[in-house]
Amino acid sequence: MARPPGKRNSTIHLLSGGEKALTAVSLVFSIFQLNPAPFCMLDEVDAPLDDANVGRFCEMVRYMSDKTQFIFITHNKITMEMSQHLTGVTMHEPGVSRLVAVDVEKAVELATA
Repeated sequence: MARPPGKRNSTIHLLSGGEKALTAVSLVFSIFQLNPAPFCMLDEVDAPLDDANVGRFCEMVRYMSDKTQFIFITHNKITMEMSQHLTGVTMHEPGVSRLVAVDVEKAVELATA
């Protein structure tokens, strides 16, 4: 059973994809606030969310990152903007994958210099 704000109690199966994601993430975040772990890995949890809820998700990750290191897999630009380090895979030539890593703070320093 879950009850997102403004809704009645219902089973998780009756919620939209975004509501399901927010309910699951809120459960995980509440557990991490009670018992922080050194890191948390999240895989595409922001995919079903709209931009307003992605912003809320990012605020919560930023708030909780004092105690927990978050590693998340995403394609969402808003979520990528809040990260401190980006790592990705690119395919410059067909069939040849390459890892690319960017330290966001150093990239900003280079861009402003």
